Amino acid sequence: MVESWSFLDTVESNFRPLVVIELAKGTKEETIEWFTKRIVDKKANGGEYSMIFCAQLLIKPLAMENGVENIYLVGASHLRLLLGAETVGLVKECSDNSMRTFTYSSRKTFKDFADDNHNFLTMAECQYIIKHELENLRAKNEKMIPGYPQAKLYPGKSIVRRLLTSGILVQIFPLHDSEELKKLRHSWYGRVKVGYQPLDDIRCYFGETIALYFGFLEYFTFALIPMAVIGIPYYVFAWEDYDKYVMFATFNLLWSTVILEVWKRICAILAYRWGTLLMKRQFEEPRPGFHGVLGINPVTGREEPVYSSFKRQLRIYLVSLPFVCLCLYFSLYVMMIYFDLEQWALDYHKENESNFSSLMLYVPSIIYAVVIEIMNRIYRYAAEFLTSWENHRLESSYQNHLILKVLVFNFLNCFASLFYIAFVLFDMKLLRQSLATLLITSQILNQFAESLLPYWLQKRYNRRMKKRMCSQKTDKDLSIADQVNMEKEMGTYLGTFDDYLELFLQFGYVSLFSCVYPLAAVFAVLNNITEIYSDALKMCRVYKRPFAEPTANIGVWQLAFETMSVISVVTNCILIGMSPQVDALFPDSKMDLVLTVALVEHLLLAVKFIMAFVIPDKPRDIQMKLARLEFESLEALKQQVRAFQMQLHFLLIHH
Repeated sequence: MVESWSFLDTVESNFRPLVVIELAKGTKEETIEWFTKRIVDKKANGGEYSMIFCAQLLIKPLAMENGVENIYLVGASHLRLLLGAETVGLVKECSDNSMRTFTYSSRKTFKDFADDNHNFLTMAECQYIIKHELENLRAKNEKMIPGYPQAKLYPGKSIVRRLLTSGILVQIFPLHDSEELKKLRHSWYGRVKVGYQPLDDIRCYFGETIALYFGFLEYFTFALIPMAVIGIPYYVFAWEDYDKYVMFATFNLLWSTVILEVWKRICAILAYRWGTLLMKRQFEEPRPGFHGVLGINPVTGREEPVYSSFKRQLRIYLVSLPFVCLCLYFSLYVMMIYFDLEQWALDYHKENESNFSSLMLYVPSIIYAVVIEIMNRIYRYAAEFLTSWENHRLESSYQNHLILKVLVFNFLNCFASLFYIAFVLFDMKLLRQSLATLLITSQILNQFAESLLPYWLQKRYNRRMKKRMCSQKTDKDLSIADQVNMEKEMGTYLGTFDDYLELFLQFGYVSLFSCVYPLAAVFAVLNNITEIYSDALKMCRVYKRPFAEPTANIGVWQLAFETMSVISVVTNCILIGMSPQVDALFPDSKMDLVLTVALVEHLLLAVKFIMAFVIPDKPRDIQMKLARLEFESLEALKQQVRAFQMQLHFLLIHH
């Protein structure tokens, strides 16, 4: 099929497709013409606000075998990408090895820059710039999307977001780079090796958010090794001697604090090297699902939907909160059913005392672990629906409320039974058995559901697609068409939420009760090693390439892990106080034991917070570099002010 070029004058001869836009089949011609025109039109020369009406990008339709043109490839000229890099505030390395915000006027001062070097910006950065430009396409005076009167617009409204919510725009996704992806796969998981991940290569291909997750996963795995090394001999020589877990619990307390503080420093080093530590936070626009009555934003002065915060609070406290409490109650109810099953299995074993009855002792825990995973996933969908219904204006607010809902339920759902066994039943043997079963079962289920099953399904689809393509005639554009057709049907990576949640729960299993099951850290290390390879596999082979998202840290998850470490101090102190070794020190007064445990717990918390305060979040050299950049920025601002004052003085004298 011969492609029809409606924007031939805007497409360079060396057009490089970076982003794919898929419109709904049957989209009206006037809508397509209006949308593509806004993408390729030159930016207005009016004021600052008029600069956001058009994107000045390059676009071409993709020739499809059925003759339908609903897929478009988007690119940009090298100059346009450089100007876009300045707009989004990308930070690049200068020739003097310092990191500075890129500006087109000072482009010659940056390392590896040349006018003919089109690799100065990584492909992920180019795709991020195009995404930024597309998302900032805004309506001028249109009241609706042409051809769709029901899709209302108003001045300043994001066109792409309205097209998405109206169902006219199906998806926007960045293309994979086949050659670079092949190199990354080989260095990342192509061969089994003992060594660090290629985090810089991951960052260049997938962006900082995903690279930081894999960096944290790698760091957490290495941090678990001391716990695992201590846990193995402890398991071998003190399996039934719970008096000796005092030392292990004490080490656990220090370990959980130190690793999180050290991670902050490593995170700062990575973020500085990648330039995100210096990036300025951009003004957040309303999220796509936000709706309300049209009004004026008091900050921007733009016309946009306005929704009463009072109504939102009513939805949160009168609907969402009771629903979450009901789910927590249901989780506790299921937990009590689990304990009934445990009692039944124990009675069955006492009556029969066979190998089969010994295996039956583990069945209730395995069933309960599977039920926990199912409940967690069902609740996740309910939490997403509720949080969306609460109608939060900003994406950050939406994410914070969603994370809070999910963490509270997952924490209770996964750990309530362990707390009940430890502090109500006082059954350390059952606690060890339940902890081991829950940890191992959840790891197996997560590996299967998140990596193995999606990979198998995607491999089947790719095999069918390749057979169909081989049976068709080829032309010069078939390769890119094949790539787009395969990638558009791949799953969409929904972010690092589930990955961090899995590590958060694992951290809880290891830090809260691992002193009664020292092999918890060993299984966590083994799981994380396979997790690195399986997550790398799904990023490269299962999902569409996600857009890069610059970030300087792991966000609210840092606070979540720190909160878990505080809870672990309390649980481990109570476990130490419950040990016969400590209990024997207070034969006459249990109140003295309780007060002593409480005092030790408060002292350890004080030590923990002092350590967090004493250990700097950023290494000394990073602090000095940041201070130097701040000083130079102030000096440059002073020079600009002096130059303006001299120019004004000169004009006044001559006037």
